[in-house]
Amino acid sequence: MAVSIRLDPLIEQRLDHLAAQTGRAKSYYLRELIESGLDDLEDFYLADSAMERVRRGEKILDSAQVRKELGLDH
Repeated sequence: MAVSIRLDPLIEQRLDHLAAQTGRAKSYYLRELIESGLDDLEDFYLADSAMERVRRGEKILDSAQVRKELGLDH
């Protein structure tokens, strides 16, 4: 999938320099950044989304309740 983004000129300059010094494509480094940072972004934004639902009053179950509802309580 092709994606287009705008970068701050300073960031783009740093990326250009890194690519030139290492002989790798800028896309290589962008892909590395996305892959290494996606877990952290998911953790943060999905947790933030869950907390917003809690603030709005969505029912929350603890692990014991979940186990009971799923029939996993022995």
